[in-house]
Formats: sequence, C-alpha cells, structure tokens
Amino acid sequence: MIGVIFTTAFVTQIIRIAVPYVFAALGGSLTERSGVVDLALEAKLLFGAFAAAALGHATDSAWLGIAGALAAGALVAAAQLGCALWLGADQVIVGVALNLLALGGTRFLLQLLYHEGANSPPAPAFGSVILTNPLVIGAVLAAILVPLAVKHTRWGLRLRAAGDRPDALVAVGVSPRRTRMAAALVGGALAGAGGAQLSLAVGGFSADMSSGRGYIALAMVILVGWRPALAALACVGVAIAEALNIAIQISHATVLGHRIPSELAPLLPYVLTLVVLVAYSGRTRPPPEALGKL
Repeated sequence: MIGVIFTTAFVTQIIRIAVPYVFAALGGSLTERSGVVDLALEAKLLFGAFAAAALGHATDSAWLGIAGALAAGALVAAAQLGCALWLGADQVIVGVALNLLALGGTRFLLQLLYHEGANSPPAPAFGSVILTNPLVIGAVLAAILVPLAVKHTRWGLRLRAAGDRPDALVAVGVSPRRTRMAAALVGGALAGAGGAQLSLAVGGFSADMSSGRGYIALAMVILVGWRPALAALACVGVAIAEALNIAIQISHATVLGHRIPSELAPLLPYVLTLVVLVAYSGRTRPPPEALGKL
C-alpha cells in the first residue's frame, strides 16, 4: 500500500481527480458569496461534461469541447438565477430541480443524439497527462486568481457586498441582482469547466458521471467559510481520499492483518467529508448575511 501511495502516478491521479472539485468549489464560492444558494453545482458539472463530450465529438476539438462546457455551466447558472431572482422561486428548490433535470436531461440528450442511453461516442481526450492539460493549468490559475479577484478588485468588492450588504450597493446605484447574475455566470462557467475535465479525461460522457462531486464541493465551500482559496485546498484533500480509495482497491490493502473490503473503499471520500463536517461543526465563520435572501 505504501509503495502505491508514494509514486508519481499517485500524485498525478490526485491532481486529475481534484480538478473537477476545485472548479466546482471556486464556482460555488463566487455564487454563494454573492448571496445565492448554489445547490445546482451538480447540474453544472453534468451539463458541462455532456457539452464538452458532445462538442468534442462533433468537432474533433477538445478546445471547442471546453468552450461548450463553459457555456453550458453559464447557461445553467442563468436559468438558476432567472428562476430564483426574477421569478422569486425558492433557491434550494431551484437547485435541486436543476440537479434532477441534469440527471434525466443528459440521458434524454444521449438517446436523442446518439440513440444511446448511457454513453456518448468517443471524444478527444486529455487522458492522464497533467503538464499539458489546459484544464489542470486552468484550475491552478483559477485557484490563484479567483481569490485575488474576490478580495482585491472592484468586482469582488461588489460581489461581497451583494452577499453581505445589498442595501449598500443600492445606495451607490449598483443593482444587487445584476451583481449576483455576473457572479453566478462566472461561477457557472467555472463549474462547467470542471465537468469538461470529467468527460475529456476519459474521452466521452457517461450518464451520472458527476457522482455527487457537486455536493461534496459545496460542502467544502461551507466548511471553509466561503473562502475560495481554502475551498480549493479542501477539495485537494477530498481528491487525496478518492485516490486512496482507488489505491486500496488496486493493492488490496490490509489493516491489522485484515483486508479492507473493496465494497467499502468507494465510501471513503463521503465518510471523510462527513467526519470533517462534524468535527468542524460550529467552527466555521457564518455565511454571507444575505445568502438565500432576495
């Protein structure tokens, strides 16, 4: 087991696994810091993954696949904000509804476009490469630039004000709704990029391939107090747990002479998330004051 962990392949796997989580957490941080509950991260990942695979297959271009994923994530965010802010729908219900729509909608699109209910045709793939994968490079840059933008730019100041003091924005003639929409569109595009990593890493889309990553990313955002840089780091921790899960299944690891059942290994990332959330319950800073409020 130790021999499997301390290898370049294991580190590479951690980075590859972390990219969708990091993109989703950064996107969720922006949306939630602006005052909008973002339960739709799962939908943004799933539609982003489908768009990347579909456009990649149609054009034989991974770059156009990435562009499609960004657009798909932003479109989901636009639908989310349109329902929540302009139609006055409950933000939690809207997020759950979009996630359910993504689960069924991507299967419907697979059947409609490819007459296949579970998988898309092959698309361009980045595979396990790291240094030349634009999504890995993009995730690293986003993890650096997004926190700096939130803290040190006028856009970030308005975003934080929309989440904490929307009345202050109104007082200076800035629309909180427009500020939230701009934040959500950027956040949705980032989450869509995470979906692109899911499908373009393996060269195709599989139904339900997000596998709860959006919910885990949101949990990490809440855990670290809605701070995007720390959310990205927390997602790396989740990726380590997921990579360990794979290593346990491959190496048939044992504890005190007893083999760890392979059926339990896939639960490791979720158990870790729950343990950390329980351990830090009540220790995180409070959410934005206007979170979930119109």
